[in-house]
Amino acid sequence: MSRHTGETDHMITHGTEGAAGAAERLAEDAAVVPARAARELRLRREEFRLAVELGLVRTVPAPGPAPDSAPEPAPDPGAGSAPGPDPGAGPGPGASVRRRVLRSEIDRLRAAPDFPDGLRERVRAVGTREGAEILGVTGHRFTRLARTGHFTPVRCYVNRYRAVVWLYPAAELAEFALNNPRLLSGRLPLDVRIKADDPRVDFRARNWRARRLGLLLRATRDPWARAAAIASVLDGVQVAEIVDDPQERSRLDELRPGPPSWWPTAAAARETAERLLLADDPDELLWHRLSLGIALTEARARRTRPPGANGALVRAAGTTGATRPAATSTSTSTPIPLPFPVRFPTPVVRPASVPLRPTGAGRPPGRRVRRTLLDRLRGRKGAVPTGER
Repeated sequence: MSRHTGETDHMITHGTEGAAGAAERLAEDAAVVPARAARELRLRREEFRLAVELGLVRTVPAPGPAPDSAPEPAPDPGAGSAPGPDPGAGPGPGASVRRRVLRSEIDRLRAAPDFPDGLRERVRAVGTREGAEILGVTGHRFTRLARTGHFTPVRCYVNRYRAVVWLYPAAELAEFALNNPRLLSGRLPLDVRIKADDPRVDFRARNWRARRLGLLLRATRDPWARAAAIASVLDGVQVAEIVDDPQERSRLDELRPGPPSWWPTAAAARETAERLLLADDPDELLWHRLSLGIALTEARARRTRPPGANGALVRAAGTTGATRPAATSTSTSTPIPLPFPVRFPTPVVRPASVPLRPTGAGRPPGRRVRRTLLDRLRGRKGAVPTGER
């Protein structure tokens, strides 16, 4: 990853004065835009974004709607990718203009005794070589520990050989070294060696997706936006199997989080990186399918439907049972969602033209009717045939 130089660029413009009155000016004083917060915290733009991703800087939703057109930040010299939406500021395009940093949060960080060097150290991301130096191990051992999921990447980039290079928070690696000294020297435990020797085992992409999804879910309380964040790690086929209603799928697509701000822009690198966004492990797929089904149930319970949705079909995640349309009503009351999971048995319908058993109507004269087994066991004391003997 290229090093970013220069001070933080302005990310958004201030609202027009006098339009919202004293309440808006008070809200603006209490919560500042990300660019101003980064300057006061003495962080570069990418350092501030990483601090938000790691949860070191807490953000809150903006008090009002985001501007329709906000100027894009100027690109950093030497950056490997064009600037995009802030991944730590909330899902969706233009999410960076929808988050603010409270003045109390800035004061809390500035009051730390190690400010600003300590904050900068906590947002430093390192690769395999520097990470191995922090742990005091070889690069080979570091990679084996990373592949088996002992620490989680926070960023990645695609090099000129189209290989994914992962970056890790230096502070998390130092904490791992303090808490797990037995993994840094001598032979690794047997279970770790078995996983590390299997070339198919690599938890780095899966752990990074889990970290990013947790960030997106913490950034919003909107139930449909949370469902869209979960749906973003599933491909279109998986989402269509869970969300039958096209109106709801359209709504989820509108709220789908954009790629991270540091995402590559070159076609070859972007094609390689986009594969990292989607879950590929069977256990991971099952978990996200169930999570999406639960999130949709909560969203349908808290709201009537997305705008324009009508007659949605309900199907439990991961099931293949029949579906039925959700009840619709002309009233404005919120419909009660069906329990999760739901299976509806398929009714068996007999054609009306086929009688259940033969009757005496239309029988040719003189033809005997075959007696049932019960008649024969009764020894001719039961029902007597209607035909001639």
